[in-house]
Amino acid sequence: MRIAIIGYGQMGKMVELAAKKKGYEVVCCIDPKCEIKSVHADAISLADVCIDFSKPDCLLDNVRNAAECGKNIVVGTTGWHEHLDEVKAVVLKSKIGFLHSPNFSLGINLFLKIVAEAARLMRFHDEYDVGGIECHHKLKVDAPSGTAKAIAHTLVQNLKRPDLKELTFTSLRCGTIPGTHQVIFDSPSDMITLTHEARDRKSFAEGALIAAEWLAGKTGFYTIDDLWK
Repeated sequence: MRIAIIGYGQMGKMVELAAKKKGYEVVCCIDPKCEIKSVHADAISLADVCIDFSKPDCLLDNVRNAAECGKNIVVGTTGWHEHLDEVKAVVLKSKIGFLHSPNFSLGINLFLKIVAEAARLMRFHDEYDVGGIECHHKLKVDAPSGTAKAIAHTLVQNLKRPDLKELTFTSLRCGTIPGTHQVIFDSPSDMITLTHEARDRKSFAEGALIAAEWLAGKTGFYTIDDLWK
């Protein structure tokens, strides 16, 4: 597999290392700080797939440019969902394969299933209030994180409480924290907490590569749920 990496920050570099370890060829790294600064046909012509860990404000253009070249794209960038309908339209019109996730870690996706089951149990126990805390490194742009939003959505969907339409996570940005997400169920008598703590970014990069492998030969708009199923 030949890969074009879009966004050469901490995650882009981790994807490069993981790809080379698996014997894949990284044909280019695209970033304003690199020699190739934007996505265009000459840059990605040799790639089988693009993996995007860039910035939310350039994601739509990146997808458009990849689509014009007929290249599948895996997106780990978060904070761009205001453009979701536009991205989906580009993908479906161009008939490329597109897969996105706020978090490619197997652990966090298992954690989401655990949270869903916990929320279903708590559906019948109104004495427990629910909240969340998420912590990331000081350079992370979006707050709350895309993963926190996915966890919040999972809680709301499975708790099914009429008074709970939206749940917001408290966000901390500090140091070099890879990512910690905690769900809190609190009652007057006790507190139950569920926590996922990433130790490094390796699992995120490996998950993105699994997504790229899975997307090969496919067209259409997918999420991480389609892959794990």
